[in-house]
Amino acid sequence: MHQGAFLFRNARLISLFFCGDVMTGRGIDQVLPYPSDPIIHEAYLKDARGYIELAEQGQDPFPRKVDFSYIWGDVLEELERINPDFRIINLETSITTSNDYLKSKGINYRMNPRNVPCFTEAKIDYCSLANNHVLDWGYAGLTETLDVLDKAQLKHAGAGRNSKEAQSPAIMEYSEKGRLIVFSFGSGTSGIPNSWIASEALPGINLIPDFSVETIEFIKEKVGKVKQPNDVVVASIHWGGNWGYEVPADQREFAHRLIDHAGIDIIHGHSSHHVKGIEVYNHKLILYGCGDFLNDYEGITGYELFRGDLGLMYFASIDSQTGNLCQLRMTPTLIKYFRVNRASRVAAEWLINTLNQEGKKFGTSVALNSDNSLSLQF
Repeated sequence: MHQGAFLFRNARLISLFFCGDVMTGRGIDQVLPYPSDPIIHEAYLKDARGYIELAEQGQDPFPRKVDFSYIWGDVLEELERINPDFRIINLETSITTSNDYLKSKGINYRMNPRNVPCFTEAKIDYCSLANNHVLDWGYAGLTETLDVLDKAQLKHAGAGRNSKEAQSPAIMEYSEKGRLIVFSFGSGTSGIPNSWIASEALPGINLIPDFSVETIEFIKEKVGKVKQPNDVVVASIHWGGNWGYEVPADQREFAHRLIDHAGIDIIHGHSSHHVKGIEVYNHKLILYGCGDFLNDYEGITGYELFRGDLGLMYFASIDSQTGNLCQLRMTPTLIKYFRVNRASRVAAEWLINTLNQEGKKFGTSVALNSDNSLSLQF
């Protein structure tokens, strides 16, 4: 696994990179070296290349053919500079040549399997799959996605060829420090249909029915079967709506119970198209919503107030013996020209104001560092 200098490191710390939704389908897939058939089945557009044209309105023309590293922009340099031990994303795209799109879905994301080197270019270690787009192209699309990720040696969890596989975590070893174990869960509150749940006979995702005590007990049992001393356990959860800063009481209580009763050390929450407040509960990190990290939404209007084009690279330093958070540094980012760029000082200050406002209820705040990164105060 990757080794190198981290902002806060000693022999018992594990450094992790988290981000929110990574959507490499549709318009982005069309500018990568091997675009899929551009036909899409949306009420708004019928050709994925239309999202390129939409994004170009009022801007310079986009490059029509880019290399695999292009979409990451300034991210690659930042990842190499900090060099975290593990790199974790929520992959919100089916990787498939399947044409079996779900007609009831309305929006169907897919990327050509030949474009999968875009993930290895960024040395991504883990893709969370329990979300509301991984089955956009049917069972064949999901099965091919799993095959492609396996062939590329990209760890994943949250979806599988059956329920056992969908519920199984990804386990990643790191020298003498122990292991990183990642479970991925989907919630119907994010728009995942109940019919997508994996069964003994059918592929699907690891869909939890609710945020009840019974669900906590189910997760506790799964964690207890694999967690060993010096293991750090992440729950990557796709939950809640796309817009709005409020964290419902049942989500917050569920996060707390995962930590107190189920053996979870970190909550990696996603689904919101913008960053949400951050909590540190009993020394454990809870990211309620990491926001979109990469998409083709440029030119789409209606929610500018939330600044969905702004994101964060979350760099967490975790004590491997306790699972406690030691430090969280964040690098502000901006999606432009279908790539992730460093955000300006003004954008960083906007994120600071938002995180401070939303962090009040959680007892957290952020401070701006001289290098334009943010530090969580807790």
